[in-house]
Amino acid sequence: MDKTQNNKAWFLVLPVLVLVAFSAVLPLMTVVNYSVQDTFGNNEFFWAGLDWFDEMLHSDRMWDALGKQALFSAIILAIEVPLGIFVALNMPKRGFWASFCLVVMALPLLIPFNVVGTIWQIFGRVDIGLLGHTLAALGIDYNYTSDALDAWATLIVMDVWHWTSLVALLAYAGLQSIPEAYYQAAKIDQASRWAVFRYIELPKMQGVLLIAVLLRFMDSFMIYTEPFVVTGGGPGNATTFLSIDLVKMAIGQFDLGPAAAFSLMYFLVILLISWVFYTVMTNLDKAEGK
Repeated sequence: MDKTQNNKAWFLVLPVLVLVAFSAVLPLMTVVNYSVQDTFGNNEFFWAGLDWFDEMLHSDRMWDALGKQALFSAIILAIEVPLGIFVALNMPKRGFWASFCLVVMALPLLIPFNVVGTIWQIFGRVDIGLLGHTLAALGIDYNYTSDALDAWATLIVMDVWHWTSLVALLAYAGLQSIPEAYYQAAKIDQASRWAVFRYIELPKMQGVLLIAVLLRFMDSFMIYTEPFVVTGGGPGNATTFLSIDLVKMAIGQFDLGPAAAFSLMYFLVILLISWVFYTVMTNLDKAEGK
């Protein structure tokens, strides 16, 4: 028996498609247009072809910013994913305290990015900030405005504080979907805590962990507001990530052609690495299921 198709549903999707086309596709095509042209002002453009892409590929500035961005994302994932899983495993499963923990974990996610940056900018100051003043009182030489290592540590701790909750909540949702019968069977078999995690909890969390890793990678690789507010890319260029460098190029220097080519390459890098993450983790999931 053939299924009846109702194409009227497309009319419900059409407003969303129009909105996406207006807010995403049209700006993207504008960037593509700028990336293959040059201008000397007065709204006059000249065909440049792939010159801007070639210039960016041979730019030490771009590769330096890319290295910093990749290092930052790698550190963030290495800390937040295990920490989020650990927090989820130790959260109450039901009752009042479960609800209380969920609310507390969600609070950092509700704070706007620029507010997070402002909080940590003040928090880390040696003169008036609680963190900076406390470290100075303990005899620790800490100043994120002049020391590159301190700036990196501040940004990493800030991001861990802000976004570990997301990983924890997703992992907690995966744990809540595990039937109680699995734990009862493991208890009967006298399975160790590690065995329960390895063979019951971790496989059931793989789907949500894939989402968590992809979201955290994309967010950390595109981070701009928080480091810009806290360090402004400094000291020097120590925390000038790709996003900050791109804004400096496009707005500070008004190099629209190179900035457009830079942004497209930035987008393709994120798309490629996200696809690699997705492919590897889904293949691991299939291998575990065999």
